[in-house]
Amino acid sequence: MKIFAGQALRFLISGAINTAVTYAVYLVLLRYLDYRSAYGVAFVSGIAFSYLLNVRFVFRVRPNWRSAILFPLVYVIQYLVGLGVLQSAVERFAIPREFALLASIAVSIPLTFVLTRFLLRRNAPPAGSLDGSRQP
Repeated sequence: MKIFAGQALRFLISGAINTAVTYAVYLVLLRYLDYRSAYGVAFVSGIAFSYLLNVRFVFRVRPNWRSAILFPLVYVIQYLVGLGVLQSAVERFAIPREFALLASIAVSIPLTFVLTRFLLRRNAPPAGSLDGSRQP
């Protein structure tokens, strides 16, 4: 349970960093694109950064081709859920488009943690840290 709690905390920290970067990209792109397109471009740009944060910092597993190829599937699911929440927030609940992404993020964080943990831990090399020593 201690490992799970540590992973959850690191996931939140890395997610905050990734979210800040993604949100900044979204806000810049709003000047040039409609909110749905801006969301799509910002979302895709955050996937590679998120993968690196998750394998190195959050779950401390070795990156591998299988997880790198499958990792975007987690974000396809998050994207579809997030876009649905974003569109509902803007069109149904009249939340300003500059803030609607925050509602999308709040809904998708728990889903993304569970899916990411399952994918990366399931496909991780045998237990051991990146330097070859055993993890607690």
